This record gives sequence, structure tokens and C-alpha cells, in this order.
Amino acid sequence: PQGDLPGAVAPAAVLSSKGSEAAGGRTALGPLKRFPDMDDRAVKLLSHLHTGLYRLTGGLVGRRLVDNDMMLLTTTGRASGRPHTVPLLYLRDGDRFVVIASYGGRPDHPEWYRNLLAEPRAVAQVLASRFEVEAETMDEASRAEWWSRIVDAYSDYEVYQSRTTREIPVLWLTPVTDS
Repeated sequence: PQGDLPGAVAPAAVLSSKGSEAAGGRTALGPLKRFPDMDDRAVKLLSHLHTGLYRLTGGLVGRRLVDNDMMLLTTTGRASGRPHTVPLLYLRDGDRFVVIASYGGRPDHPEWYRNLLAEPRAVAQVLASRFEVEAETMDEASRAEWWSRIVDAYSDYEVYQSRTTREIPVLWLTPVTDS
């Protein structure tokens, strides 16, 4: 599965010269260092490492990245039917979570987003708490309302949007309550 740290490239965003110049030459690791953007293999490796540490520690390791909260989201593979887990940056909207399918501004949507289009039910893990969620892509008006808050939380999302012609999807993840 393609990770999303955030948008599957938070490690690249942290280390990338492209994404960090918009943040005044600083990264979450300190002053800007010139590193090329990571390739997909490196992103996947870091995503798997992040996921494993998050799971192993109940979110004590990996709960924050680039000054934002992180969750694990497990989707069902649209072709394989197998579970796929990715770490995602999230914002809160009351009881709902807001996640961004940026994939670092790559031309295609991340796999986890395409999986949610096929099957909107997924499992989220925030710290040690696991619960079922239902995903809904925001409409144009809601996305526009949220976009400035998203960029305020992590300015590289603006850079990611500038790298691609696709509109980066923003989603609500609503916890499912069985009644």
C-alpha cells in the first residue's frame, strides 16, 4: 500500500528542498538541508516503519509528525480485498477526522484514497484506540472552507497542490456508531 505521511510523503516533505522552501527554509528537523525528493520505495519503507512503531507502542511513537497528530487508517484493498494500513496526518472537526489525500502532489491519488472510494468503511487507530469509520470526500464548498486550515496546519500541502493538476481530495472520517 502507498503510505501517506502526509499524502504519502511526509518524510519527503520533511527532507525535501522543494516542499520546505515554502516554509522559510526550515523543516520539522530544523534548518533546510538539500535532500532530493524520496522515491516511492523510500516512502513505502518509512510508511511501514511508522505504522509498525505506531502499532507496537499504541501511538506513543509516531503520534506526532510535522507538529500534527497522526493516525493509522486501515482500508480494504479494492482489488485484493486485503487490509492496507497507512499513517495519516489528521485534523479534528468535532467527532470527525479530516484527512488529506495529497500523496505529495503526485499525479495520481494515493491507493488508500482509491480504496476508500470503492469501500468507504475503514478502521482508524488514534493512539491505542481502534474504531470503525466511514469516509466521505468533501464537496467543493467544504474543501474550500477547510483548505486554509489544512495549509495552516501543514504549509507543504500548498506546495503539493501546486505540483499536480488534480485537486487534492479532503475527506471526513466519521466514527461509526452501531445503534
